[in-house]
Amino acid sequence: MNEQELRGLIEDVQVGRLSRRGFINRMVGLGLAVPLAGQMLAHAGVALAQTKFDYKPTKRGGGGALKLLWWQGATLLNPHFAVGTKDQEGSRIFYEPLAGWDGEGNLVPVLAAEIPSVEDGTLAKDGMSVTWKLKKDVTWHDGKPFTADDCVFTWEYARDPATATYTVSTYGDVDVEKVDSHTVRVKFKKPTPFWADAFVGTRGMIIPKHLFEAYKGAASRDAPTNLKPVGTGPYKFADFKPGDMVRGEINPNYHEPNKPYFDSIEMKGGGDAVSAARAVIQTGEYDYAWNMQVEDEILQRLEKGGKGHAVITQGGNIEYIAVNFTDPWTEVDGERSSLKTKHPLLSDPAVRQALALLVDRKSVQDHVYGRTGVATGNFVNNPERFKSKNTKWEFSIDKANQVLEAAGWLKGSDGIRAKDGKKLKFVFQTSINAPRQKTQQIIKQACQKAGIDLELKSITASVFFSSDVANPDTYTKFYCDIEMYTTTMVQPDPEQFMLQFLTVEVATKENKWQGRNITRWRNPEYDKAFQAAQGELDPVKRAALFIKMNDMVCNDWAVIPVVYRPRVAAISSRLRARMSGWDNDLWALKDWYREA
Repeated sequence: MNEQELRGLIEDVQVGRLSRRGFINRMVGLGLAVPLAGQMLAHAGVALAQTKFDYKPTKRGGGGALKLLWWQGATLLNPHFAVGTKDQEGSRIFYEPLAGWDGEGNLVPVLAAEIPSVEDGTLAKDGMSVTWKLKKDVTWHDGKPFTADDCVFTWEYARDPATATYTVSTYGDVDVEKVDSHTVRVKFKKPTPFWADAFVGTRGMIIPKHLFEAYKGAASRDAPTNLKPVGTGPYKFADFKPGDMVRGEINPNYHEPNKPYFDSIEMKGGGDAVSAARAVIQTGEYDYAWNMQVEDEILQRLEKGGKGHAVITQGGNIEYIAVNFTDPWTEVDGERSSLKTKHPLLSDPAVRQALALLVDRKSVQDHVYGRTGVATGNFVNNPERFKSKNTKWEFSIDKANQVLEAAGWLKGSDGIRAKDGKKLKFVFQTSINAPRQKTQQIIKQACQKAGIDLELKSITASVFFSSDVANPDTYTKFYCDIEMYTTTMVQPDPEQFMLQFLTVEVATKENKWQGRNITRWRNPEYDKAFQAAQGELDPVKRAALFIKMNDMVCNDWAVIPVVYRPRVAAISSRLRARMSGWDNDLWALKDWYREA
C-alpha cells in the first residue's frame, strides 16, 4: 500500500466511510500490529469514539460538577413527547430503558438484568415474543420500587392515541404482559426480526406508573412530571428552565455500584454550535458539547488549543431537505399543510427533480462540513448492508433548466419560471447555525440560475425543534415549502428510521404533530414494503426491502439527501465518555468520569 492509498483510508475513517475497526482490520491484514494501527489514527488529528471503555472510579460521587452544552436547549422532559433530539437527551439524564445500544451496535443491559437470547429461551425462535428479566432492587428517585408494572404502564401510556406520544409506533403494534413482579413479555402480532425496539434506547425510556397513571390519554400534557421528571437514572431532578437549563444532582441510591462519578450535572441550552465548541475545546469552561454542526475549518483551528477536541462517532444521521407535499399556505379546518390539500408547485415531479439537481453536495461537503459530512444521494447510509447502490446524486444547473423547460415551466421577464400563472417561488427554512445558512446560500445561488426563487428563513433552533404544539415554527408543522435539518438514526437497524415515510405516520393537528412523516408524502407501495420488512426474518431479504424503500423516497424526491453526518461532539481532554452513534449521546451517562 502506498502513502496516497493510506491517506485515503485514514480520510475514509475521518469522514465516516470506514469504521475505526474496519481500518484496523485492513492494517492487521497487511501485517501491522493493532496498537500501531490505532496510533496511526491518533496521529491523523481526529479523536474517534472509543470502542472499548473502562470505568476507573472506585466510589460513587466526588467528581464535582459535570457541565454540558446543548446549544438547542431542552423544552420538556417527557421522553415520549420528545420529537426533538434535545428533549430526548434531556430526558435521558433521568429516565432509563431496559437496554441501550453501544458504539458497535450491541445491546447493553441498563434496567434489564440481562439481554434476551434464543439460547436461554427468552427470545422466541419464531420471532413472536421476547421476555425481559428486570433488575431487582431498583428504585425510582422518590423511593418507590421499579417493577414490571411500570413497563406495562409505559406500554399502555405510549400506545394510547389520546396520549399523543411520538413513540406510539413502537408500542402500538405489540402486547406487553406481566409475567411476575420483575419479568415482562413483549408479544408481536407477526414474526418480528427487529425485536429490540419497545423498552430499548431512545424510544424505550420507562416512566413511573404511580406518577403518570392519572395523566394517561387526553390529560397527558397536564402531568407535572413532564417538567419535573422522576426516573431511575444516575441523576435526580434539581431544576429545569425550558430552553435554557436542566440541572440534576447525584442519585445516592443508583442501581450500579460506584456510579455515577459526578456530584451534579448541568445541561446548558441556547447559544450556537461555534460558541459551544469554543467553550469546550478552546477555553475549557465546559466538559462536553453536543452536535458540533460547525464548519470543519473552525473545529480544526480550535483543536490547536489542546483543552479539548472533536470526537466523531459513526451512526446513520442524515442532513437532508424535506419536500412538502401539502399546501402550507392554505388553512383547512384550522390546519395548514393539511392532508386535504396538495402543494400547488411541488406536486409536479419535475420541480422536485430540478431542486435535487440544484443541490451542490460536493461544495457543501468540501466547504462546510469537511471531515464531518459526506455527500450522499441515500437517506439510509449505515449500516453498510442497508445502503443502496442504486441511487446517485448529480449537480447540474443545465439539466435542471432542461427538466423545468420540458415540463412547461418557462422564465418570465423577472427571470423566475412560471406555469399556469404560478411562479416557482419557495420559502426554504432551517434552524440557525452557520453550516445550515451557508448550505442555504449555496442552494439559493444555484436555484437562481435555474429560474427558481428561494426565500431563506432561519429559525432559532430551540423554536424550530420545539415540542410545543402551540408553536407555529416547528419543523413538524412544516409551514413552508421545503426545510432542512438532520434526522437521527438511533438504532443500528433502519426500521424506526424509515417509519417516517409511512402514511399512518403523517404529522397532523389530530396527533398534535407528533407523527414522524413530516413531508406528508404517501405511497401505498412503500407502506406495503415496510410492512413486509417488519415480518421478514431473512436478513438478506429484509435488507433488500429497506434498500427498495430508500430508493422510493429518494427517486421520487420526497426528500433530498445532502450529507451523511457522523455524530460530532466536543469533549474535554480529561473527560471519559462512552459514546454511541446508535443511541442518545447520554445513553451511558452513568459511566462518564474525569481523569485526574
